[in-house]
Amino acid sequence: MRPLVAHIRLNHLRDNFRTLKRMHGSGKMLAVVKANAYGHGAVHCARALTDLADGFAVSSIDEAIELRSAGIENPIVMLEGVFSAEEYALVDQYDLWPVVGNQWQLEALLAYNWQLPVKVWLKMDSGMHRTGFFPHDYAPVYQALMQSNYVTDVVKMTHFACADEPMKSMTADQIDTFDLVCTDLAGEISLANSAAMMTCPQAQRGWGRAGLALYGVSPLGGTDSRFKPVMRLVSQVFGERVLQKGESIGYGATFVTTQSTRVGLVACGYADGYPRRAPTGTPVAIEGVRSRIVGRVSMDMLTVQLADHQHALGSEVELWGDVVNVNEVAAAAGTIAYELLCNVKRAVRSYE
Repeated sequence: MRPLVAHIRLNHLRDNFRTLKRMHGSGKMLAVVKANAYGHGAVHCARALTDLADGFAVSSIDEAIELRSAGIENPIVMLEGVFSAEEYALVDQYDLWPVVGNQWQLEALLAYNWQLPVKVWLKMDSGMHRTGFFPHDYAPVYQALMQSNYVTDVVKMTHFACADEPMKSMTADQIDTFDLVCTDLAGEISLANSAAMMTCPQAQRGWGRAGLALYGVSPLGGTDSRFKPVMRLVSQVFGERVLQKGESIGYGATFVTTQSTRVGLVACGYADGYPRRAPTGTPVAIEGVRSRIVGRVSMDMLTVQLADHQHALGSEVELWGDVVNVNEVAAAAGTIAYELLCNVKRAVRSYE
């Protein structure tokens, strides 16, 4: 069996949730477990948080049904809403909370003959311009929902474009737009994602939506000691060799040794979700000691620089986790931690 293992520390997940809840204050908190809990395993993560989370957030109906089928009874918000009018029957059946972010979703919801009363999350496009109703349309849509006999509550929500860039003024502008429209609209609100909980006190109200930071990764980049990494992705050295000065390594011969160098072969590559774009110098940790990748990442393996005497066959290699922050790997590869975590595959997931 390939030795690639993603250790998922559920105690870290719970600690991170508590940390974010303290940051957010007295409001309620959703644990966002969409995209298989950012690659960590949605069902396992939801089960670990059922006694802490006020609800869960997923992207779509299939992710919601997966949680319900696994026995999760907490409220579940569908962040993208439905993709066809027929899906409202499943929303009704599984007692879900749909987001409504466009006109056809609204019309289909109002036309559906609900068997159970439904709590709707109404999304405003306050500036991100992806989904949601424009501010000048928002109040009439809110009123249409509140006049329905089937709708019990409307949670007013928006999503920030630049909460992870606190030097920009856009988050404050979006909050001002949201508040101006919603001043006279009763009911709960939801503003803050993980980044806004960390950087924007004005957004710390209503329902928080704990995403990336829940998994121990700062959405601001770098390392934040307040959060504990939930995933530790590790493999092993399964081959080694000594190369003399002037010899190349891997596809394209992009790395050439400048001295006698011990090289270890590690069972992890881009088919496992490790970024092919990670260049020579991308950090790894071998038996807890920081080292680096040398040469190009291959489909099933990568090569690392071994210390002269410390490391040998079978040595553990941490791709990211406790010694190497996933944000470091993402930065080296020119991408973001979200992508790396969501792309992990072929790794055995071990829940601890």
